[in-house]
Amino acid sequence: MNYNIIKPAQRTENISYAVRDIVVVAEQVAKTGKKILYLNIGDPNLYDFAPPREIVEATYNAMLKNNNGYAPSAGIMPAIESIERDVQKKGITNIQEIFVSTGASEAIDICLTALINNGENVLTPTPGYPLYTAISSKLQLIRNPYYLLEENNWMPDIEDIKSRINKKTKGIILINPNNPTGKVYSKELLLQIIDVALENNLVIFADEIYDKLIYDEKQLVSIASLNPDAPVVTFGGLSKNFMVPGFRIGWGVISGNKNLLAPYVEAVNKLLRARLSANHPEQYAIPAALDGNQESVKEAMQKLTKRRNLTVDMLNSIPGITCSKPEGSFYCFPKVEINNSDNHFVTELLKETGVLVVPGTGFGQREGTRHFRIVFLPPEDVLEEAYRKISEFLEIYKDKYDLAVKL
Repeated sequence: MNYNIIKPAQRTENISYAVRDIVVVAEQVAKTGKKILYLNIGDPNLYDFAPPREIVEATYNAMLKNNNGYAPSAGIMPAIESIERDVQKKGITNIQEIFVSTGASEAIDICLTALINNGENVLTPTPGYPLYTAISSKLQLIRNPYYLLEENNWMPDIEDIKSRINKKTKGIILINPNNPTGKVYSKELLLQIIDVALENNLVIFADEIYDKLIYDEKQLVSIASLNPDAPVVTFGGLSKNFMVPGFRIGWGVISGNKNLLAPYVEAVNKLLRARLSANHPEQYAIPAALDGNQESVKEAMQKLTKRRNLTVDMLNSIPGITCSKPEGSFYCFPKVEINNSDNHFVTELLKETGVLVVPGTGFGQREGTRHFRIVFLPPEDVLEEAYRKISEFLEIYKDKYDLAVKL
């Protein structure tokens, strides 16, 4: 009997996730006995970070009380009320809906799905988190990137954003602080984006998952706080700020003009009801985290500030590498002056040294530039070892593969 190959849906053809894809190569390298230095994934629990005890206890106590069934589709009321208090501290008002999701990733997926039809588009920051391009591929959206400018400290050009809007554009995505660059956007830029969004009837998707991990006493401005009428969906979660990515607890906050947003809010709720609920007992960790004393965040920032400074200093001392100082998150996006692709550089670096970073192509970048993303969560001794190996390898790489490199 002849059997036909089972063909997958076309929507999966262009889906990739560079952060995980490079791990496949790392696993092969590890089998040779080489020590791997993991600087690729933003999981604090792989290093010397742990959640505050009260978050774990809140979840454990919820389980003991048998809060183990389905939760309400939008989330339990103590969690929703806590999220509301937290975003109000950020100045967000005119809130139309708050919902809890299985990580911020699900909230993003649901909110894009509820708005954008096949063949339409959403302005997407480049470089940016690859989840957005993966969801766009799944929804069969038309790619519409806007570029963050390295020479402008990774700020976009508002005129460039305007030029990319067409009749099929439904929204604009902001990642603030940005992943992978660590850039925190200025109030002036955010106000300009609001003006563009209102003029063109766009929904603003504000990914603020790293909103508490801000350096040098800089203040994060939530774009939704700047105009109560602007249609904004603000995404947040426990995973990064409170070191529990495995809890898979995030949320979305829809704010803006009620009359304009009502049909969209109902569409979001239809999708929320269809998937039943987010993890139930873990939702009790939300008030424990957001209403707590925030000491765990302060302690984490003390570690991260030292590791960020070490990272920027050591990388910028390497000929052929330049690195802007991140203002938030725990990522940096150094530029490497090579003629080969950054995919090739990262793969050879991994094979030769065991240092695992992610190629810049996985996040998007302007044509002709090469970057890689580093996660500086590991302890200083691990980072120092990795950066020394990168420095030594780059010199060998230029001689072996890249003789025409410009330094």
